[in-house]
Amino acid sequence: MNSWRPTLTDTKPLLAVLRGARQPIPPIWLMRQAGRYLPEYRALRADKGGFLDLVNDSEAAAEVTVQPLRRFGFDGAILFSDILMVPSAMGQRLSFGVGEGPALAPPLIDAALGSLEAAPERLEPVYETVRRVAAMLNPATTFLGFAGSPWTVATYMVAGHGSKDQAETRRYAYRDPAAFAEIIDAIAALTIGYIGKQIEAGVEAVQLFDSWSGSLSPAQFERWVIAPNAAITTALHARYPDTPVIGFPKGAGAKLVAYARETGVDAVGLDETLDPVWADQVLPAGMPVQGNLDPLALVTGGETLDRAVDRVLAAFPDRPHVFNLGHGILQDTPIAHVDRLLARVRTPVRESVA
Repeated sequence: MNSWRPTLTDTKPLLAVLRGARQPIPPIWLMRQAGRYLPEYRALRADKGGFLDLVNDSEAAAEVTVQPLRRFGFDGAILFSDILMVPSAMGQRLSFGVGEGPALAPPLIDAALGSLEAAPERLEPVYETVRRVAAMLNPATTFLGFAGSPWTVATYMVAGHGSKDQAETRRYAYRDPAAFAEIIDAIAALTIGYIGKQIEAGVEAVQLFDSWSGSLSPAQFERWVIAPNAAITTALHARYPDTPVIGFPKGAGAKLVAYARETGVDAVGLDETLDPVWADQVLPAGMPVQGNLDPLALVTGGETLDRAVDRVLAAFPDRPHVFNLGHGILQDTPIAHVDRLLARVRTPVRESVA
């Protein structure tokens, strides 16, 4: 009688890596893999209307989430939503103008946090999307949920919009650290519950996106990035000990080492500006990493892409590694280049990477 039973490594390679089990061929998913580079996404968005309409339509958002899996067979599905659903649930009005970035009103540089009227019902479509996707996925696919980290979310809440240097929010944090701490703590508290409900609805791992962490000084990074992410991770581990947490502090540079050691995250994402060999040398032994192919190398394709992929793969000879980009896939990325990337990662032909 055959006594073989599938293990986690056999059935969900990405989840296995996030729990510390290195795979001979790293599992792969791509940030923003469900999005504008796919013709099927563009068609669905044109049919449904604006971006926020799509996010709040759980049936459509579930379809967007699984589109790249049908086409490419990635090892992970990332929930299709937006990090600004949290400030929306906190009571700010969220909108996306045609050809413009997101806007939040009223901006907290002009209004008190206490003036906002919480609207937690605005998160219900996200949880329904999770339930729908969880019922659709292949058993081998790991389902990833996510949220924005408090600092990055706060930059939008304070300014009311995105910016290149987050200057308004940085000034606010220096000028009134007590008031800013109140904003950060409120975001963190809601994020814990928000991610928890994603987990209860069916996600198996989560990622905390700190897209603007690179704009902070070391002391501010400790206070506004490391501390709140540690609080979120500690709470999630206490409530959901089997759910890995990936931390992605984009632009952290050398501060990544402190982030990895002090936040308690299970894995760290590396952006494209980091030397992966350096990261392998300085990060805690055995800590899984994710990344860090330059999205522009994927756009370029050809031998440039092959060499870039090989450099990333060669950087982690013994460490658990999830192959990913150093940031989101760009909308002008050719489909054929994604196919080439997958072939290179899954059946690599090693060449000199000097």
